[in-house]
Amino acid sequence: MIVDSVLTNAKACLNGQIVDCSIAVEEGKIQKIGKETQMPNADEKTSLKNLLVLPGLIDEHVHLRDQGKAYKEDFTSGTAAAAAGGFTTVLDMPNNEPVTMSVYTLRNRMELAESKALVNVGFYSEFPKKLDTLPEVFSEGAVGFKLFMGSQIGGLNIDQDEDLADAFKLAAEVNAPVAVHAEDRALLWTNEERLKQAKKIGLAAFQEAHSETVEVKAIERLLKISDPTGVHLHFCHVSTDGGLNAIAEAKKAGRKITCEVTPNHLLLSADDLVHYGQLVVMAPPLRSQSHVEALWKGLHAGSIDAIGSDHAPHTLREKSAASVWDVKVGVPGLETTLPLFMTLIRKNQLAITQVVQLLAEKPSQIYGLIDRGVLEQGKNADFTVVDFSQKFKIDASKFKSKAKYSPYDGWEVSGKPVKTYVNGLLVFDEGEIIAKPGSGSIIRRANP
Repeated sequence: MIVDSVLTNAKACLNGQIVDCSIAVEEGKIQKIGKETQMPNADEKTSLKNLLVLPGLIDEHVHLRDQGKAYKEDFTSGTAAAAAGGFTTVLDMPNNEPVTMSVYTLRNRMELAESKALVNVGFYSEFPKKLDTLPEVFSEGAVGFKLFMGSQIGGLNIDQDEDLADAFKLAAEVNAPVAVHAEDRALLWTNEERLKQAKKIGLAAFQEAHSETVEVKAIERLLKISDPTGVHLHFCHVSTDGGLNAIAEAKKAGRKITCEVTPNHLLLSADDLVHYGQLVVMAPPLRSQSHVEALWKGLHAGSIDAIGSDHAPHTLREKSAASVWDVKVGVPGLETTLPLFMTLIRKNQLAITQVVQLLAEKPSQIYGLIDRGVLEQGKNADFTVVDFSQKFKIDASKFKSKAKYSPYDGWEVSGKPVKTYVNGLLVFDEGEIIAKPGSGSIIRRANP
């Protein structure tokens, strides 16, 4: 048998161990993993020169923009950023223009991405206005539903417990996970109005409005509403000790609950606002060091399931408004996440197995991406190749993303993504995108 390609001299992360091996690829799938002498003949053979090979990383939380927000990011620039950051699959959030929340808007978004994407892209949908169309939207290919609790974005009335319960029941029936941005809208609005009336327009006012209570209250409310429904709730960017504790307790009780944190909430704190200013305005906001320490404790205890970058590109003008209430929230993260986490491994703060679990294995399980997340025969030939010994400084001006800024700009890191293979195709190689837009795939959740 002659296969498409064989990658030799790899140090691959297999079953929790780093193993010297070769990998054969045929029609976008892993055909065999073993010694070079056991490999079939191939049309192409590439030596990876003892570089580290990880399962293709999955970022479950990105905002690829495009459509009405293409000036911030589009499918080509966003997926180029993903490939450059070592991500072979990304899951796109639905708060777009137009909002992704129907068969029509989801289908249009998929069709647009199909000709532009450089990596695999899956799509969330907001809950539709007509709740009875939820199964149809899910069948169209959504990987799950997103629920923004801090503001009214989708078709579901977030202020009505009964409406939320009905939506959760339907999502549970079709086995659709629900990813949640947990901030209590009513309390957040009250806080904001009080501060605006007092003409508070600085960073401290934003932090106060998005208080710890705003997050914890939303998490506790949703855990209560969802309990009888059996829905899988996945809490995004958890940032507080109290919120994480509530989630951990629900998990101990056997609930179908998972959660993610962002690199920002692990590596930065409210103290960094002094240095970075409005650049690091995000929702939920950066917290005090005690919350950062609680997140780290939860990470090592297994309370946190996944890392999502929450890649949220904006223009620099949108990040530097006169009033904090006009600043767009979020920072780009696709090109910094992996080097930052490789550096944490170097500093003995994390193990390579934890990084693989948080950025590949668990996201694939949560979202039913059964062909991804592990290096195994028959799985997708998605590989993230890292030069673990390479030290470099993050240079935001060279990002593939349209958002060429970062709080990590200038940070020295160890561990550089040097090659990214998507469906067996080399997409990113030594700093350059070498594949054509449209070489990535649109992915859909596989239901058991």
